[in-house]
Amino acid sequence: MIIYNIENLQRCQVLKRPSSKCKSPYVADVKLSNDELTLAHTPSLGCCGLCEKDCFVMVRENQTKKTCSHSVILSCVKEDDKEIYVGIYPKLAEDIVNKALTLNCFSDLQNIKKLEREKKFLNSRFDFYGLNENNEEFILEVKNVPLSNYFEKINKNYKEIYDSDKEKYPTDKKIAYFPDGYRKKKGDVVSPRALKHVQELEEISKNKKIKTYLCFVIQREDAEMFQISLLDAEYRNAVQSALQNGVKILTLQIRWNQNGEVEFMRDNLELDI
Repeated sequence: MIIYNIENLQRCQVLKRPSSKCKSPYVADVKLSNDELTLAHTPSLGCCGLCEKDCFVMVRENQTKKTCSHSVILSCVKEDDKEIYVGIYPKLAEDIVNKALTLNCFSDLQNIKKLEREKKFLNSRFDFYGLNENNEEFILEVKNVPLSNYFEKINKNYKEIYDSDKEKYPTDKKIAYFPDGYRKKKGDVVSPRALKHVQELEEISKNKKIKTYLCFVIQREDAEMFQISLLDAEYRNAVQSALQNGVKILTLQIRWNQNGEVEFMRDNLELDI
C-alpha cells in the first residue's frame, strides 16, 4: 500500500559537505543529473555516511531558494548489487506517520477520532496529540531511523558497543538502530532532545490519564529488527524505564522507491529494547 509520495525527485551526487561556498554543515555541493552544480540542504548533516562526499542521493527542488536550490530527501544505498532508497529527511517521518495514522496502519491505533500536530505538554512539544477510537487521549512522539547494519559491523565501527551481547543477535539479520551520531566525547548522550522526550513521555504516562507512544520510523526496507542503540546506554536505559511505566513503543517500517513513493511494510518489527 502506497501511503505517501514526493514528486519530481532527482538523483544527484554529493561532491562536498560542508560546501566549498557555504560553510554550514547543513549545506553540500552536489551535481545534478544534468551535470549542473548547485547547493543542497542536508537536514540530517552527513547522516552517519549516507550523505557525504561521493554518495548518491535523491533531491527535490526547493520552492524558496535562499541559499540552497534543492534539499536531500533520500540516500541511494547499494549492497550486494541491489540499490535501496533510505529516507534521511527527518521531518518527513512525521508526515509519513500522519498518513499512516489516518490509514489505520498501526495495530495499536485504529480509527482515530481526533489528531493534532505539535502539541505542548510539560517542557516538550510532541509530534501528535489525539483521541483514539475509545475517546482516550494519547500523545505520540516520532523518531526517524535511517540507519541499519549487521551487528558485527556495528560492533566493528563502534568500540563502545557491549561485546557481551554479541550472541543475542543473528549474523544474517540487519538491525535498524536509534540513536547514533556525533558526540563530543565518549559516553555523551547522542541526542539530548530525544532523551528529554522519552523522559517526559514517561512522566506523563505515570499519571495514567493520557496514553503515550514513542514511534520509530524505519525508513529503509533492509532491516529485520529494530534496536534501541547499544551505542547510547543512557538513552537505552531511559526507554526501558519508560516502557516499564506505560509508554508503548511503536515501529513503522516503510519502503521508498525512486519515484518518491512510500510503501507501508509493517508496524511490528522485532524489537530489542
